[in-house]
Amino acid sequence: MKVSVIIPSLNPDNKLIAVVDALVSDGFEDIIIINDGSDKEHMAPFDSLAAYRECTILNHEVNKGKGRGLKTAFEFCLKNRPDIDGVVTVDGDNQHRVNDIRNCSRIMADTGNVVLGVRNFKKDGVPLRSRFGNTMTSGVFKILCGLNISDTQTGLRAIPYKYLDTLDKVEGERFEYETNMLLSFKKYNISFQEESIETVYIDDNASSHFNPIKDSLKIYKVIFKYLLGSTGMKYVGSSVASWVIDNLLFNILEFILIGLTVSLRIFLSTAAARILSSVFNFTLNRKAVFKSESGLKQTAIRYYILWFCQLICSYVLVYAATKLFTLSVILSGVAKIIIDLGLFLVSYQIQKRWVFKK
Repeated sequence: MKVSVIIPSLNPDNKLIAVVDALVSDGFEDIIIINDGSDKEHMAPFDSLAAYRECTILNHEVNKGKGRGLKTAFEFCLKNRPDIDGVVTVDGDNQHRVNDIRNCSRIMADTGNVVLGVRNFKKDGVPLRSRFGNTMTSGVFKILCGLNISDTQTGLRAIPYKYLDTLDKVEGERFEYETNMLLSFKKYNISFQEESIETVYIDDNASSHFNPIKDSLKIYKVIFKYLLGSTGMKYVGSSVASWVIDNLLFNILEFILIGLTVSLRIFLSTAAARILSSVFNFTLNRKAVFKSESGLKQTAIRYYILWFCQLICSYVLVYAATKLFTLSVILSGVAKIIIDLGLFLVSYQIQKRWVFKK
């Protein structure tokens, strides 16, 4: 088994040395460590590991992100390790056990599949943010992307050499790259399998550089881009702009119609804002998003048929969910967000295939 271990690292502590010592003791002879622009105060682990015969240190002068670190190592292996079976990526915080690393590497070498080391998030001691984030993303992968992956955030991935060139070209420079890598399995017909590994979190995963808000937004942007494509991203932008206009007009009309009764004022403001924002959305989708060449009258009729049906479906489904599951006001709001998101994706496909069909 000829496997190169890849460890991207930013501002490490002595846990990085512990990871490497365990790998060397287990017989791994080629360990590639990427210093992703660490500051001067955290250079000691790299200086110590540079003396190891088994270690190669690749340096980024500035921080470029985990994705770029992985691709730097892939490119190094493509140029300098042509005879290996593959690589195994490992996190440098000592949360991957050496027996799991060896097991995933061996299965990869034997089968020729990408092997993902997956954790059990139902186990006690898993941080809430990790449990919730992974469960949510795994569900999105399964339902919307057609990929059954139980641990979308795992850093333990054994990858055959034959796939390195393909994965090196996958988009993404930071944490979103690992999501793009998973989505590329389906796009490029890359065979993969999962292997259970020990679930380890040290100090509530405090050493992680993953930003729960910023990096999660990047990951979901990647997923939406995968689902919708470049046209779909324009569609998202158009919908957001229409939503802003709808709310802006509503508030302006509320101020203008202040002399009317509350019920009448809200009804007129809502109806006028919704109609005017829909005209804006239709025009933008027709000219900029889908670039339809069909007649204005034809596309307008189709658009407003869809618009009306979507409005009715949203009301019926939210009402049914509220009654069926006896939801509170807050949970009804959550249900509406989920239902409208599903209708949003369905609406995109209908607009693309019917309303603005080329």
